[in-house]
Amino acid sequence: MRRYFLKDAVPGDLLEDVYVMTGKQLAATSSGKFFIKGFLSDRTSQMTFRMWNANREIFNSLPESGFIRIRGRVENYQNNLQAIVESVGAASGSTFDVGDLLPQTTKNIPQMFARVVELIESVQNRHLAALLQAYLDDKDLMENFAKAPAASTFHHAWIGGLLEHTLNAMEVADAIVRFYPGLSRDLLLAGIFLHDIAKTWELSYGSAFSYTDGGMLVGHIVKSAMWVEHKAKIAEQTLGEKIPQNLIDVIQHIIISHHGEPEFGAVKTPGTPEAIAVHFIENMDAKLMMALGACRDTHCTGEGNFTEYMKVFSGRLYRPDVAPADAPVGEALDAVTETAPPPTMQIKITNPLFESANSKK
Repeated sequence: MRRYFLKDAVPGDLLEDVYVMTGKQLAATSSGKFFIKGFLSDRTSQMTFRMWNANREIFNSLPESGFIRIRGRVENYQNNLQAIVESVGAASGSTFDVGDLLPQTTKNIPQMFARVVELIESVQNRHLAALLQAYLDDKDLMENFAKAPAASTFHHAWIGGLLEHTLNAMEVADAIVRFYPGLSRDLLLAGIFLHDIAKTWELSYGSAFSYTDGGMLVGHIVKSAMWVEHKAKIAEQTLGEKIPQNLIDVIQHIIISHHGEPEFGAVKTPGTPEAIAVHFIENMDAKLMMALGACRDTHCTGEGNFTEYMKVFSGRLYRPDVAPADAPVGEALDAVTETAPPPTMQIKITNPLFESANSKK
């Protein structure tokens, strides 16, 4: 059990433990002296760090990102906490618990994955079902899918985050499709399942959340679309028939357009009803998780009613929940259904002939 988590840090505290280091940079002061800066984190929080009187030898001894053992102290700098590191060293794997350092989903990963499989197996189109089964049969891919984060920062940036994000969006799609009969449920579920699948390849999450070289050069959107053609060939062998090219094209379009606009990374803007739906559903899940994390998460460390400026929302968010439930949701719903009388309709039938006759009397 860890003695100390960064969410509990206050100025003056001593840091003497293993943390995740990311974003290291070698910089120089105005007098020309080297110092190292970057980020330290555990599963509860992150803060910037500085190591004064450093040199290239110390800098080169540090991993690009990973676990390091440090000794230092917490200081207040311009109303933000930062760590002043005095010494660094290698972190022995037997001296710390990875679960203390990398944030993880609070939900049950096997149960979430089983539900994803259940939804996929409900797909009715045989070509699409065979394509999706080719992904499920890739055991290494599915193991990574179950544990990968959905991002290195921002939304669902924790172990199991990609699975959680994907399932959330699939459940939303399954719930709303009944209100829009023209939408293809099969395409929605498939598009959401596959829209971020290559984040298993784009992101590195063994010791810290960062991007692989391929992730930086190609990215998950393009790679996810490329994988569709490869998996389609496997599905064709299973089916003994070709996967229609227009089906492959539409699935690839959903993937490359799910970011909505080119300025946000979309290769194409959404051009089918299903692509539009996938974009809005997955974007809603991502944005709501970011908003709730900033406003309602128990680990929020900010003070006051408003968050700091958040670029993704172009402003500051208001934190308080001003309408807390006075009764548990189940009890409130039961009370409504048990005590409220059924609505009645008063129908008044009028006839202009009788009205005119009455008016003459």
